[in-house]
Amino acid sequence: MAFQEINSKMVQATVTPGQRLFSQRGAMLAYRGEVSFTPNLRGGQGGVMSMIGRRVANEDTPLMTVEGSGTVFFGHGGHHVQVINLAGDTLYVEADRLLAFEGTLEQSTVFLGSQGGVMGMVRGQVSGQGLFTTSLKGHGSVAVMAHGGVFEVPITPQRPVRVDPQAYVAHHGDVRNKLSTALGWRDMVGRGSGEAFQLELSGSGTVFVQASEEKL
Repeated sequence: MAFQEINSKMVQATVTPGQRLFSQRGAMLAYRGEVSFTPNLRGGQGGVMSMIGRRVANEDTPLMTVEGSGTVFFGHGGHHVQVINLAGDTLYVEADRLLAFEGTLEQSTVFLGSQGGVMGMVRGQVSGQGLFTTSLKGHGSVAVMAHGGVFEVPITPQRPVRVDPQAYVAHHGDVRNKLSTALGWRDMVGRGSGEAFQLELSGSGTVFVQASEEKL
């Protein structure tokens, strides 16, 4: 495991020769050893299309590639940081809540509401949250950010979970998702939170929810 939680707002990562980490730009707080930080224009291991997706999601800065030999401390904006370990499965993380991840993970950019069809896309644009999501697949660890802490909600076939898109952080498992509205179109004017929009997750897995609706 590359990441170790130092406190609720900082993680420590060990960098070794021949391996690399990727982090959000501006996430490095301090480091020791011979470590380099370079912009990654390919958007991690997802290629050019991954980078395009992140730009559409208003993430106009590239990831940073972290290499060398030493220790790096990551954090960003005083936000809560949570480490999630993957053992061959896929984690979906809202793009602006991704702090750092191991280079062993395969990255791509997906539309979170794709299973909701065209209307799901429209609703995602209106709500301003939960539109583009980064998927990370394989074996490795991921550090994600949130407001006010993170809690995990189990998703079971008998109990789907509905989340305010602005409170959604990440999810994994055999899960389907769709964006829906709880109000009519006339009632949605000026509303962008869960009172108007809901992200429904069904199947078997876990969703990570932040304790605040505030955007990062």
